[in-house]
Amino acid sequence: MLNTVNQIGKALRRAGRLETTPLCIYGQNDVPEDAKPLVSIDSCAAKALLIAATRKTPPLYLGHDGLKGVCMGGITWLGFARKISPYIRYFVSTGHENFRGGMAEHLKASPEIFDKFRESIGPITVPGKYLVIRSCEDFPPDEEGTDLDLRSVLCFGTGQQIRNLCSLIHFRTENPFNSIIAPFGPACATMVTYPAHMAEKTPEGTAFIGPLDPTGNRWFPEEYMALGIPLDLARLMYQDLEESFIVKNPDVAYPHEREDLMPEK
Repeated sequence: MLNTVNQIGKALRRAGRLETTPLCIYGQNDVPEDAKPLVSIDSCAAKALLIAATRKTPPLYLGHDGLKGVCMGGITWLGFARKISPYIRYFVSTGHENFRGGMAEHLKASPEIFDKFRESIGPITVPGKYLVIRSCEDFPPDEEGTDLDLRSVLCFGTGQQIRNLCSLIHFRTENPFNSIIAPFGPACATMVTYPAHMAEKTPEGTAFIGPLDPTGNRWFPEEYMALGIPLDLARLMYQDLEESFIVKNPDVAYPHEREDLMPEK
């Protein structure tokens, strides 16, 4: 392989000066050694990912034999549900009297708009029997080139850190509009489904910033964002790091002196 997952993870952590650990996302047909079910960390897949990036955890996996206790949203959006509940279109929008007493998230204006949104994504397919998430820096180099289906890298950082990683993505872009987008969807889709290209209609060569799902605001840190990067794009960031502004003009990326433009309290 052109460069290892381990090297890419270290480069992205260096580029972003991240205090969190970049995670790699891949498919595998058997459970990795020493891996634990994702639900052993948290029932919310997105929350488990943040915990894995901020604390020392074993590799985490999702499979049909390890879904008990995982939230239904995660099971659906990570490709393990064969069909979606007919009431979800109401729950995400205006509510329905026959579902949770009419409870609604009011994230979409109408059930019909949710239907169009879901159609625009296409079918979601897991890249193996098991979906695996682990620290890039803990990824065993001797496993690369085997039957693993390596898909993407996930980074968590502050606004400045994620801005700089996004600028590194743009080091070689000619069209500024397609390389990074902030799509609607649950947090786990922004972090995994879209960048790992598990959704059929995912745009090619695109990184995903978010999450834009406000239902996670209770636990997702106010000052943080997530950046899901397809592996080929992360590889280019690794290759470009030494020639980019981050290494050659670091005071622009991480200034020692700053202007305080925030309003006085």
